Amino acid sequence: MANERLPMRNIKDVLRLEAEGLSERKIAAGLGIGHSAAGDYIRRARAVGLSWPIPDDLSDEGLEKLLFPPPETGPPSKRPMPDWAAIHLEYRKPNVTISLLWEEYRAEHPDGYGRTQFCEHYRRWKGKLSPTMRQIHIGGEKMFVDYGGSTFDVIDPLTGEVHQAQLFVAALGASSYTFAEATWTQGMPDWTGSHTRAFDYFGGVPRQVVSDNLKSAVIKACFYEPEVNRTYTDLARHYGTAVLPARPYKPRDKAKVEVAVQIAQRWIQARLRNQTFFSLAELNAEIRTLLDQLNDRVTRHLGASRRQLFEQLDKPVLKPLPATPYTYAQWKKCRVGIDYHVEVDKHYYSVPHNLLRQQLMARITAKTVEVFNKGKRVACHIRSSSNRKHTTCKEHMPSAH
Repeated sequence: MANERLPMRNIKDVLRLEAEGLSERKIAAGLGIGHSAAGDYIRRARAVGLSWPIPDDLSDEGLEKLLFPPPETGPPSKRPMPDWAAIHLEYRKPNVTISLLWEEYRAEHPDGYGRTQFCEHYRRWKGKLSPTMRQIHIGGEKMFVDYGGSTFDVIDPLTGEVHQAQLFVAALGASSYTFAEATWTQGMPDWTGSHTRAFDYFGGVPRQVVSDNLKSAVIKACFYEPEVNRTYTDLARHYGTAVLPARPYKPRDKAKVEVAVQIAQRWIQARLRNQTFFSLAELNAEIRTLLDQLNDRVTRHLGASRRQLFEQLDKPVLKPLPATPYTYAQWKKCRVGIDYHVEVDKHYYSVPHNLLRQQLMARITAKTVEVFNKGKRVACHIRSSSNRKHTTCKEHMPSAH
């Protein structure tokens, strides 16, 4: 760098050559340094009454202190220092800006810091929380979801067989308020069920859900336009939220849940490592106890628990839950046969006969089968068993039939 200070031995060479009568320009050319740098070292030496030869008892460290004394520090500022933890919490509320917080601070302390110093002090304080802090999480805005990498062992009490249970974790962005539970799989039924129970646990719905690119959530993991699973989209539509898949190979997009998963594994999974479980319900009961302890634990930096932050930041601005919980449904492409029926799980359901050989979409729940043509429902049936039989409505039949 151009302004980097030279070693003391090079500065001594500058003073030596200056004593021999060389000009600043020739000294700079001879030592390969900048003209202004050579002149600065000479002026600093003159200012402290130092000339060549350097006294033998003056070490390099002493010479550096003599030529480059530390800047004088004035008396400590008497201006009131803001409560940065409180400022940080307020800043994460919707529509709150740093300018507004500074104006409120100056209204209370007219002799306080100016806006530039206020922002600089806040930046330095915030930097101590995390060296990689990049995102500002607004209350009620985002819920981050993912699965933990390790599993729980659950023993079948009848056969003694050991089954693996997955750890689902959801965390709200502003407060880090966390939900966790064990499920048998990472499949779509368990994935959507965990979301439903997370919304119930939070008592509301955030505006966005940030998910990983696992196959249950995202059909096509594209960097710019990921394709979200149809069932997952239905879940989001039912709760009035939006699914925002994290970009592939961008872990900081979901850093909040990455940390939440790590904390859940250490706080919950590690504490349960020596316990034996014989059912998923028994395991989730223990998880819930430890989860409540985790959310009630006071954090070191902010001096408040996740639950307290949740009550302040997220809970007041979460969307209300819908009147009924989401009903899990699968979607399947079906082509209408010559007998104006579509096949769903080895059973045949009728559709209007004028749709022969067209490709339709079937929405399948535990109790019903609905068939859609270009987004419009054209048939609805009570779901039947997989017995290769037919369920036919008269209004779907041609008049000749």
